[in-house]
Amino acid sequence: MTNTFKLAAVQMISGADVDANLHEADRLIAEAAAQGAQCVALPEYFCLLSPDETAKVKLREPDGEGPLQAFLADAACRYKVWLVGGTIPLVANDDGRVRNTTLVFNPEGVRVARYDKIHLFGFTRGEESYNESRTIEAGHDAVTFDAPWGKTGLVICYDLRFPELFRQLGEVNLIILPAAFTETTGRAHWEVLLRARAIENQCYVLASAQGGTHPHGRRTFGHSMLIDPWGEIVAHYDSGPGVAVGTLDLQRIHDIRESLPALKHRKFV
Repeated sequence: MTNTFKLAAVQMISGADVDANLHEADRLIAEAAAQGAQCVALPEYFCLLSPDETAKVKLREPDGEGPLQAFLADAACRYKVWLVGGTIPLVANDDGRVRNTTLVFNPEGVRVARYDKIHLFGFTRGEESYNESRTIEAGHDAVTFDAPWGKTGLVICYDLRFPELFRQLGEVNLIILPAAFTETTGRAHWEVLLRARAIENQCYVLASAQGGTHPHGRRTFGHSMLIDPWGEIVAHYDSGPGVAVGTLDLQRIHDIRESLPALKHRKFV
């Protein structure tokens, strides 16, 4: 049985041109696969990051069909990887909103999981302001899927600040988090929160981020990374487009949980 698996976090600087974003995503998936990655995670909003918040509503797709979903299925199959499709906009109950959704495809191009972002980002400081609830409809359910490296949980960006969601995932070997953290909040909290979630859940965390100055001027923090269950950074990519590739080691998970059985010591579940 294989105990080690290569994982890749793709980092992008997406803009308003969907075709250009998909071309760049394809290039970076290929780069990750060439480095031996068996699982590749794209960032949140990999297909569209626009100053027009209604643009994502115009782009939204029905569940199970549409060019964005076809792109992900095809890329997973062509590169023979487990592909975590960052987030794409899917149809919501409200015609004026979307579900901000992560889809996972196996190396045969078959969809194996869907997670709709639960916690919607809101932040105001001076002239910097965000309110995702205006155009996004929140999801409700924690989601995991089974992979060769074990049970895997899905969360998105702002979910990182809510450890109770991570506990709802149960005992997992990996948590994957696509994100578009702002420069302001990312510089203050990104790494410390990622490392905390890895440590307290004694699992690997793979975080794929938007990272740089976007065509419309928005700045995202980047620093895509893979963190091990001890909170150590295994792989890291600072800023700009690129990939962070690192190894998930099942023995490492086992050894940490054996020496410090914190998950078994929990009193409130």
